[in-house]
Amino acid sequence: MLSHVKILDLSRILAGPLCTMTLGDLGADVLKVERPGAGDDTRSWGPPFDNRGESAYYLSVNRNKKGIALDLEQPRDRDLMLQLAAEADVVVDNFKTDTLERQGIEPRKILEASPSLIWCTITGFGEGSARVGYDLVVQAESGWMAITGEPAGDPMRVGVALADIIAGKDATIAILAALFRKSGSTGPIPAAHRRIYISLAASARAALINVAQNSLVTGGDAKRWGNQHPNLVPYQLFNASDRPIIVAVGNDLQWRACAHALDLTSLAADASVATNAGRLASRDRIVATVSEKLREKTAAEWIQLLDRAGVPCGVVKSVLESLREVDTSALTGIAPSVPGSVRLPPPMLDEHGRDVRTRGWAAFDHPA
Repeated sequence: MLSHVKILDLSRILAGPLCTMTLGDLGADVLKVERPGAGDDTRSWGPPFDNRGESAYYLSVNRNKKGIALDLEQPRDRDLMLQLAAEADVVVDNFKTDTLERQGIEPRKILEASPSLIWCTITGFGEGSARVGYDLVVQAESGWMAITGEPAGDPMRVGVALADIIAGKDATIAILAALFRKSGSTGPIPAAHRRIYISLAASARAALINVAQNSLVTGGDAKRWGNQHPNLVPYQLFNASDRPIIVAVGNDLQWRACAHALDLTSLAADASVATNAGRLASRDRIVATVSEKLREKTAAEWIQLLDRAGVPCGVVKSVLESLREVDTSALTGIAPSVPGSVRLPPPMLDEHGRDVRTRGWAAFDHPA
């Protein structure tokens, strides 16, 4: 899909590398630039490390790339980076404000001199902010932790670095939109319109979606619901006789089907809980009744009955249980979630440095 599109990846950690890996999955030529010696911070974020000495964290977001190590404080390396940027279609970076400029690399001037270039910068807290944007801090300040965890417990982070992941996805979307605009343009696009800023904080706040809207509509702050849902009942974790399961009733038809599948005839016939508003008002009674019933059978037995009735449900699986259902690799991770393919393993530090220094973007050979 993006064959021959050249992406210069100046990013590190998670959001930027995830963005560029996704573009690589879609067929783009991605060149990862790292600092000599240490490379991407995540190369040391272990254990675990694979048999090549690469951390699992680094491997998870760096496939479909070639790699070069450049010291941007050295004129020769800086000049090569500027040349690669001038010939690229997209540059992605997540340097702190003014870091590149202090090294004589000015995105604004590069964009003005390269009329087809797109430059995306991913920040923690927005354009102009010098704050370091790590996922945990963003989860805390975006309101996520205040609504995650048990009601009587401490605020809790989401189990993956989801603020980084959403920002990386947002950056991918913005870049694809810019590439689409460029492909359909009949004239030059101003440099300012080819300059993209994505922030973890903005992506995280936007991802509050209905939780934010609840607070905007009511004027009341959101709270933690644990595994329950603020707007739907029953929509939560329950315990079967052997393991936890999820029952997620999203409408009144599903509720009737759920009550019949669980053989809760009195609830099925109770007009006061026939609507979602009624079920919200009777949350404690419904949850207690459903909880008691679900303990009578195994998760597999209930899943079979609920699936047959068309009620959304699922077993709470471990990570390894989940991964058994998809194509995975200890080297290249989980198969692309977009229509793409795995063509290259994550690069070792400076693995393609000599080739890129000699041939530039031609190091990405494309058969005729």
